[in-house]
Amino acid sequence: MNITLPPGGILIGLGCDLIETERIRKVLEKHGERFLKRVFTDEERAYCDSLGHPHKHYAARWAAKEAVSKCFTTGIGPHLDWTSISVYHGARKEPLVRLDAKATALLHQVGATHVWLSLSHIESHAMAVAALVKHAPPL
Repeated sequence: MNITLPPGGILIGLGCDLIETERIRKVLEKHGERFLKRVFTDEERAYCDSLGHPHKHYAARWAAKEAVSKCFTTGIGPHLDWTSISVYHGARKEPLVRLDAKATALLHQVGATHVWLSLSHIESHAMAVAALVKHAPPL
């Protein structure tokens, strides 16, 4: 099987985040639906809720949203909503980022063309590393 990697590019922004999975479990218990609707897209909720221990997967997505917002140097706030950033999976189960119109406009404003994302989680923690890149033109 041949795997084609995406073209390289220029790094525009880099962000990372680490969160305790227990923190998300407690917030889910305390705030439930209100928290889920405010922070996660329907796509993310469907995925996380289909798995055992959904709080671990929600934690990874929380970290992803934080990491992406750090790439933009804006954080979550006036420029990006929690649901402006949605994590889904590609053909090889790799994490991918879907941006809403607000985040897409910001992506273009900073000169980037794509968001790369890596997620990981263990029993106690979830982490994400995100990068904004501008694809280099072919030589």
